[in-house]
Amino acid sequence: MYNNESYREYCLSKKAVTESFPFNESTLVFKVAGKMFALLSLDAPNLRVNLKCDPEWALELREQHTGIIPGFHMNKKHWNSVIMDSSLNHTLLKELTNHSYDLVVNSLTKKVKLEMGF
Repeated sequence: MYNNESYREYCLSKKAVTESFPFNESTLVFKVAGKMFALLSLDAPNLRVNLKCDPEWALELREQHTGIIPGFHMNKKHWNSVIMDSSLNHTLLKELTNHSYDLVVNSLTKKVKLEMGF
């Protein structure tokens, strides 16, 4: 079962990821090259994370899973809130986290990618 710490470790295992608390002490933000890809709510009863998502896939996911909703306090077109409950499996959470990370990395300039070793 994922918990906040194991999810944090997974995010930090990705290349060039940093963590910080830019908004408040209960929202841990993961960034690559200074751009957010995951926001982990530390005070939610279940693991809850906001992740970037392709807009079309975001809509599909929301229709298929009650634990995936429009991103809380985020641009609802590009962000989902993923709530780990019995309707979601850990493989999907990893896939969505990887997708969010990849969206950010792919949006970086060629120069930044070279500087970061991508």
